[in-house]
Amino acid sequence: MSLPNLWHHRRVAEGSAKACWICYKPSTSVLITPDNKDFFYICVGHLKDSGFCQPDADEVAAATARKKKEELDREIEKIKKEYEEKSARKREKRKEKEKEKDKDKDIDSKKQEEEEDKADEKAKDEKIKELSKSKENAQADDGPRIFILNKNFHQMRIDKIRNAEIAKRNRERLKNPANFPSVPSGDL
Repeated sequence: MSLPNLWHHRRVAEGSAKACWICYKPSTSVLITPDNKDFFYICVGHLKDSGFCQPDADEVAAATARKKKEELDREIEKIKKEYEEKSARKREKRKEKEKEKDKDKDIDSKKQEEEEDKADEKAKDEKIKELSKSKENAQADDGPRIFILNKNFHQMRIDKIRNAEIAKRNRERLKNPANFPSVPSGDL
């Protein structure tokens, strides 16, 4: 039997946790082949062990995409904070100007400040939309975690499947009475 050495990492519910294939501790992480022919429970710590498995090259690219997404999130937060600080400063300046100027002159400056505020808000919204779009693209790249087992562990999985098939064949042979020798029928 040919078993591809490509394993997808999946999570199961806490209630469905079973023993890890390596250390027998309860685990909710499962490695499964793309064709669903074989699976086993494994601890997350073992997935990080380079002696057990390595992430697929595509997975490395996905990890870099996740890092970019986190950077975009930080940048969005930074822009929001800057905008809030800027608008707070403008409000303070307005209050100071209102105290200094007469009400007649103040009406014209309020209109100008409102226009500036609207322009700043539009610029902020555009930046956030732009960053959100690139963030959504980064999330679309986020696929299932894919691993490749080291050759010894992969061979162990193949041997286990092969032994299970042999045991199944032997059980079927024992159930079939035609496989047993018949009782002698001649006179002795």
